[in-house]
Order: sequence, then C-alpha cells, then structure tokens
Amino acid sequence: MNTGTRGGFTRTVPFWAGLTFGTFGAVMGLALTDAINSVTALILMIVPAGLFFQTMRVANSASDCIGRGEAQRLYIKRVAIFASAYLVVIALQVSLLEGDDVSLAARAALSVMPGLAICGVFWAIGRLIVDEKDEFIRMLIVRQTLIATGLALGFATIWGFLETGGVVPHIPAYWFAVAFFFGQFVGAASNRITHGSWGAL
Repeated sequence: MNTGTRGGFTRTVPFWAGLTFGTFGAVMGLALTDAINSVTALILMIVPAGLFFQTMRVANSASDCIGRGEAQRLYIKRVAIFASAYLVVIALQVSLLEGDDVSLAARAALSVMPGLAICGVFWAIGRLIVDEKDEFIRMLIVRQTLIATGLALGFATIWGFLETGGVVPHIPAYWFAVAFFFGQFVGAASNRITHGSWGAL
C-alpha cells in the first residue's frame, strides 16, 4: 500500500469522525443499558474525546485557512491540562469513594472536582474566542460553540420532558456536557459545509 492510499484512508476527516461517532455511540449504549457503571462510562468517554481532537487536528491540517496560531496552541495546552486533571480526579474517585467511611466533605470535594475540570475546558474555549486574532477563525469558533450549546440545551430539554413522561430512563446531568462536546463536532461539520473550513477546535 502506498503512502497516498494509506493517507487517503487513515488521515481523512471522515475516517476519524467515524471512529469518534462509533466509540461515542458504543460508550453511550453501554452506559444506557447499565452494562457499565457511570464512573467507567466517564473514563471511557476520554476515547471519543481524544478521537474528536484528532479529527479536528486532521481537519485543521487539511484546511486552507491560516495555520495554528498562538491562541490555538494555548488552547490545546489548556485543554490537555484540564483533561489530565479530570483523569486524575476520576481515578481518585474510583479509589477513594468505594468505602463507606469516607466523610461527606471528602465525597463532595471529589465529586465537584471532575465538574470543575470540565468547566476548565469551557473556559479554555472562551479564552480561545477572546485570544484568537483572525476574525474569520474567531467567527467559526463562535458559530461552532453556539451550535454545540444549542444542541446540548435542546438535548437536555427534550430528554427531560421524555423522562418526565416515563419514555426514557434517567441519566446523570453530566451527560449534557458530553452532548455539548458532541455538538462541537456537529458545529465543525456545519462550518465545513457552509464556509468551507472546519474552524479551529
């Protein structure tokens, strides 16, 4: 197999997007059918998240837009820091919250910290919008984030009413943040279709 054929298969946006959607769907399916517990699901969500960033990296490298600037490099560094903190805290939760002798204060602290790490990623997206100097790229990031926010809020609202009606099972609220990150890819695809560029995320 030559380099061009290999690159056409493994280095395209549809390839990585397919892996992202596939792993996301698999983890969601396992979680909703109670095949895995919520902590395991949260840990496994790192896989589609990593594949999403690889998808966007490939999209950016194939884009005709201006190359990655300082704002985007800082964004990637910040996301890496918060993602690492998230993994560490989840590992602490798994190891420390198993026993019944853990105090309420410790449980509260260990339960809040993963959410704060995810909030750090939201902050990193906001900083990217503020720091990005290229107006076209900034517009794509804002557009992508608005689409992701609308999708997440829509998912939360519809699921809430379906849950009230007894149609679907209850899911923990942190899945709505997962829906937001899924919406980031939807927003990137929308950018590509309407503006010819995936954006910067």
